[in-house]
Amino acid sequence: MMIRSVIKGCGSYLPERIVTNDQLAERVDTSDEWIQQRTGIKHRYVAGENELTSDLATKAAKAALEHAGIDAVAVDLIVCATATPDETFPATATVVQKNLGIFRGAAFDLQAVCSGFVYGLSVVDSMIRAGQAKTVLLIGAETFSRILDWEDRSTCVLFGDGAGAVVLQAEEGCGENQDRGILNTHIYSDGRYHDALYVDGGPSSTGVAGFLRMEGKEVFRQAVSRMPESIDAALEKSGLVAEDIDWLVPHQANIRIIEAMGKKLRLPKERVVITVDKHANTSAASIPLALTEAVYDGRIKQGDMIMMTAMGGGFTWGSALLRW
Repeated sequence: MMIRSVIKGCGSYLPERIVTNDQLAERVDTSDEWIQQRTGIKHRYVAGENELTSDLATKAAKAALEHAGIDAVAVDLIVCATATPDETFPATATVVQKNLGIFRGAAFDLQAVCSGFVYGLSVVDSMIRAGQAKTVLLIGAETFSRILDWEDRSTCVLFGDGAGAVVLQAEEGCGENQDRGILNTHIYSDGRYHDALYVDGGPSSTGVAGFLRMEGKEVFRQAVSRMPESIDAALEKSGLVAEDIDWLVPHQANIRIIEAMGKKLRLPKERVVITVDKHANTSAASIPLALTEAVYDGRIKQGDMIMMTAMGGGFTWGSALLRW
């Protein structure tokens, strides 16, 4: 017997404001056709003026708890994956903890940019298996609109705001691939690629938040190789092959990257969850947003084998294999 981290429920939240490609074309030299052709994005959601990352995270967390049928007081750990916290400190997760009326356990933020949710699954799974937590709320939440240069058409068209969350609980398994829950996770980083995707500000450098900067070609080149490599590692660890995957839930950065991964894995498009067209790139929130949509509309069913993968600034990347 062994302890597995089982996802008991999921939830999401998107701000009310929708920004279309045509609306962006009024501000920068771009067009709906140009954006869709290169990224697959049709529109994105943008947080309201007084809407914080913790607000988005709290609403997604409440939806996940309701879906799981679990009361907030049962939660003994909250991890919020975000690159856009409310403040330098304290952790946004502690604000969510307060908002949910939880006054026990622990709460902290995790920063791995777009890989944040996959990193979070790895950290949370380790803590559950070590007996340090039994019921965990893992959230991916971002307000990337706050760190975008809205005059830079190469970046401002790519990102959006949103939050997704899952509730995980410790359950006994037999140690086989048929167990429900997380089967394995693999996380990596390579700091040599810092300049390919970063924010040009921070408390210790400029004293201001700064704006996102990106070398798109290098990010694409690395993403289409790094993410499949992490998937291969997960499959090898479990003695599985790509055909055993029921659903690929990748980071939603760019339709071209997603399609390239699908081809490398020889997975039909019908088994890949795609939401980038509606949400754009929501960084750490993208995988839980996509997961929630596929669970709520009935595509993902109990017993399905799910592969998640992401890559983000750092570079960071990784994979998580689980049975729903």
